[in-house]
Amino acid sequence: MKFTLDIQSSDQLANICGSLDKNLDNIAKNLKVNLSNKGSDFNIKGDNAPLAISVLQELLSLSESKTIDSGDINLCIKSQKSGNGSTKSVTIKTSRKHINIRSTNQQNYVNAIIENDAVFAIGPAGTGKTYLAVARAVEALENSNVKRIILVRPAVEAGEKLGFLPGDLSEKVDPYLRPIYDALYEFIGFEKVNRLIEKHVIEVAPLAFMRGRTLNECYIILDEAQNTTIPQMKMFLTRMGFGSKMVITGDVTQIDLPNPSQSGLLDAIKILDSIEQIAFCELDSQDIVRHQLVKQIVSAYDKAQ
Repeated sequence: MKFTLDIQSSDQLANICGSLDKNLDNIAKNLKVNLSNKGSDFNIKGDNAPLAISVLQELLSLSESKTIDSGDINLCIKSQKSGNGSTKSVTIKTSRKHINIRSTNQQNYVNAIIENDAVFAIGPAGTGKTYLAVARAVEALENSNVKRIILVRPAVEAGEKLGFLPGDLSEKVDPYLRPIYDALYEFIGFEKVNRLIEKHVIEVAPLAFMRGRTLNECYIILDEAQNTTIPQMKMFLTRMGFGSKMVITGDVTQIDLPNPSQSGLLDAIKILDSIEQIAFCELDSQDIVRHQLVKQIVSAYDKAQ
């Protein structure tokens, strides 16, 4: 099957094909087709040739706004295989990075954040729960929709006994909050993040420090919410003030509490689902955007359980 992409420049062609045609090789391997090109003219052989054309057309659109990487290739293939290739991509725009979202569950998640005051995102590791929440928070801050970002995590040991940690408060809690810092650095940059933290525009804190506060005009994210107790979850949710949004993320299969049945996230799922302006979004192994092996690992554990 032969077809021609409407490519505007040699740089755009190189972006789509990848270094040494790495992107084309990825498409060919995943879809089990033979794929070659001469400039913007492509030749594809195999049962999945129409699917490969759809992937390349989606990459053409994506190449106008960003550099294509392996994650983009995998997401395009996934969306086309699931029949969602025609669904419009949701984009989060920050000063340093634009995030194009094609997974249907992730699209629903981002739209739920826009449309609701509080959103619960439940799913396994690597599905973008925290990453997308932080991206939306940065976008809202840069657009002056909120005045501050509050990032919260329960300081619960994940199986290991860490013992006494030396240092000041920041040095004690930073290890628990490192994934949130990593996302912030990606969207804003290391130096700017530190300046905003110094000015208290961004606050990263353990859950215990939320007690007694009312947070107005803030974007508040509670990460690893499966490790909150029921009283802690109630305390956190009642911190919301005027003009604020809350996003609560967690994985109910990775509860590290001594009594998992007392997880505040499990309790909230049961008792809050009928309240308007609270949305519950579920993500699964199909939404994993880390290394492809992570998806297989999660699926294997799900099957074993």
